[in-house]
Amino acid sequence: MRFVLRTLIAALGLWLATELVDGIVVTSATTLVLAALLLGIVNAIIKPIAILLTLPFTLLTLGLFLLVVNAAMLGLVAAFLPGMGISGFWSAFWAAIIVS
Repeated sequence: MRFVLRTLIAALGLWLATELVDGIVVTSATTLVLAALLLGIVNAIIKPIAILLTLPFTLLTLGLFLLVVNAAMLGLVAAFLPGMGISGFWSAFWAAIIVS
């Protein structure tokens, strides 16, 4: 039940990001839910590895580099889903802030 709730909240955040940020495109509601599911999986598996590898940058920037890591995870999700597109880094950056 908790996983379903977190997925729905992530889907709501992604929908809000598509409405507020130019450059984020999601073609359907099904793609939105799949993107939320995939984002949860990516955040559970790949994000801890990325955080560990970028730890010196994160410490040097006092944690602000984690926003870049979040944007990269969102870009990774968009690369795997055919119905989702992100036009550039800044679109992914602002969308990652909204989703998180």
